[in-house]
Amino acid sequence: MQGVNMTKPRLQKYYQEKIVSQLKKELALSNSLAVPKIVKVVINVGLKEAAKDKGILEKGIACLSQIAGQKPKVTRARLSIAGFQLREGSPVGLSVTLRNRRMYEFLDKLFTIVLPRVRDFQGVKRSAFDRQGNYTLGLTEQIIFSEVDYDKIDKVRGLEISFITNTNDDKKAFRLLELLGMPFAKESLDG
Repeated sequence: MQGVNMTKPRLQKYYQEKIVSQLKKELALSNSLAVPKIVKVVINVGLKEAAKDKGILEKGIACLSQIAGQKPKVTRARLSIAGFQLREGSPVGLSVTLRNRRMYEFLDKLFTIVLPRVRDFQGVKRSAFDRQGNYTLGLTEQIIFSEVDYDKIDKVRGLEISFITNTNDDKKAFRLLELLGMPFAKESLDG
């Protein structure tokens, strides 16, 4: 692999050197392999108009490829639904699964650059865990990513980012994401 930089991403290095030992102590774990970790990050974009216009699908693929750093998979309708004018097999969205190096690079970019750029950002909500240790973050605009050229997009679209962990405990997953740098909203003292 000539010309490829094989150093570990900054966030992956930080996880292995600092977070593993800290979580091991906090959670009273004896084995480093029992420490929670993010297994994969899945990015989804819904493109309901893509069934009628192939150009929308191509623009969506180009945009998501820039954001994720790899080509997305086209998701298709599993059923025909007349009320939604949808046929089985029609394209309805895009999905990208990031693992290892690309995942850590994306997380680092998301936590340190993208989310803090959001206007009036107060942090992501703490309640978006699924009781299985996974967290889903919904973003209303893809233009918050610096890779996206505002002049080349046809429409501002939202996307959904799911962080899949190897733990089934939301509290452990929350602590993992917090240590990785996820900017959670401050807890209100009203409750």
